[in-house]
Amino acid sequence: MKQEELAIYKAELENDDWESILFQTLPERPAYERENGLAFTRLAGRILGTPFDETEYYNKLYELSAHENIHILSETLDKTIAPETFQALQNIHMINQKEKGLSVSRFVAFLDGARLLAKHTHPLMHRRLRTAFMTLLETFASRHEKGLNDPDFRRVLLDVSKFSLNHLNPWLEQADIEREMPKVVWYGDATKSQLYFLYYVMLIGCDVLLFHPAAEDQFSIIDPDHELTFTIRLPAVNGLQPFPKEKPDRTSTVAYRSTKEIEHVLNHEESMMYKPWQFREHTPQSVTLKTTYDELFLIAKERAFIRPQFKADRDKVVIPNLFAKVMGVSKDTKEYWSRLHTVADYQETHMIRRFPFTEELKSNYQYHYSQVLNQEGAIDADKLKNSNIWQYKHLPSGVQTAIANVMSDMCRNPGLKALPQEQKKDVSIYLFRQAANLPASLLQLIQTFDYAQTVPKLLLYHTEHGGELTRSDAAALLFLNEFGVDIILYNPPGHQDIEHFIEESQYDIHWLEDMVFQQEYKEPSLVRKLFRTITQKQGE
Repeated sequence: MKQEELAIYKAELENDDWESILFQTLPERPAYERENGLAFTRLAGRILGTPFDETEYYNKLYELSAHENIHILSETLDKTIAPETFQALQNIHMINQKEKGLSVSRFVAFLDGARLLAKHTHPLMHRRLRTAFMTLLETFASRHEKGLNDPDFRRVLLDVSKFSLNHLNPWLEQADIEREMPKVVWYGDATKSQLYFLYYVMLIGCDVLLFHPAAEDQFSIIDPDHELTFTIRLPAVNGLQPFPKEKPDRTSTVAYRSTKEIEHVLNHEESMMYKPWQFREHTPQSVTLKTTYDELFLIAKERAFIRPQFKADRDKVVIPNLFAKVMGVSKDTKEYWSRLHTVADYQETHMIRRFPFTEELKSNYQYHYSQVLNQEGAIDADKLKNSNIWQYKHLPSGVQTAIANVMSDMCRNPGLKALPQEQKKDVSIYLFRQAANLPASLLQLIQTFDYAQTVPKLLLYHTEHGGELTRSDAAALLFLNEFGVDIILYNPPGHQDIEHFIEESQYDIHWLEDMVFQQEYKEPSLVRKLFRTITQKQGE
């Protein structure tokens, strides 16, 4: 650069590796040049769709949100505007209409004079903020037949100006623009005004990443030829999940990856030895593994600390568990019953063959629920344990705290489907009521759970003649899953049951070859029972 100026280079990616550039300082980035002015290598991209491993995708978003120099604008957009700012913009817009369209340079001059544009102490950046706004106006005019007299222009002008004052000014004040420009992330849908503000932020040299899981390329109304940004196209998903406020706790794996992780842990078993009841005072936090049908039985027999993703810190222990439904029966019926009987034979397994297995409570718990909430609207474990509805005072203190914390987590992010006319709070209250009144048989599963060791199992065998699985049953399953218990539900005829009540994202479904009706449970043979008895005595 022969004279003082501000230059912006587009970051070119190799193998879609945008992360390596995102966290580099400006001097470290490729194409960086500086003599007498300022130079930015801007990273701007559209990541459309999601990879096959959705959990990794949302983990990535969560990690970005935790970075102090990254602004998740879609979640923090400040739409406030001072009355005097609103009136000044109205006046300039009226002048534009009266003169049937101001020139771009005059329009920006009016905005600058009224102090309606972002500003900066560095003269080159200050000038760039104005030239970039001129480019924005020119782009808008070129994309609309009526130019700056388009009906949408007033709203875009108003929003871009207030977003600039609310966000750009504080961002730039805090940034050392010779080393690092602000980094902006947008997730999901955006209005036209929001898209033009993101465009403006790109023009001044900020890093901007646009994520849309459903692969909707909304930014194409501004940059149809993808000249300004790189674009990564991935498979689209239906619908938008909320931006992750917490690190996703469901691990998605392919069979090969799961098997390799298990093998790795098995080969290092000696480095993961835990004392009996070492984590008695910890709070369990489940991470439900997504597995193949074959892996289901491989993982079921392993202790918690052997499984992939197990970890513990000072307060919590993360338990990799299973929540799966098996639809139909294998053509190889011998293998089918052998696997089922193997799970049923585990000492830690509780089997259910008659439904419902819980009681539907009708009491109104709205008052009780409101009394145990903290200022953030979540259940406070100490308040709950000291409330008059707490029925678990006879349990060890660590188990009581674990139950209360699990109830809080479950009610904060309910996986239970809402009934017609129900709001999220109503679903949370229902789960709260049912979890506060668990049957004794399920409490025993929890009490005998040494979190790092053998994982308790709830095995359900549901046929047409076994009764109906109810919503209260589903609430109990969600609680046990949240606690880290393994749950396997067999349904030989392939009928829906938990699908009526539980969000499909909470569990796996494995379809087998044959749908078999009126399939009664087959008790294991006498030889198998005898072998089981001998094995248990040897283990005592």
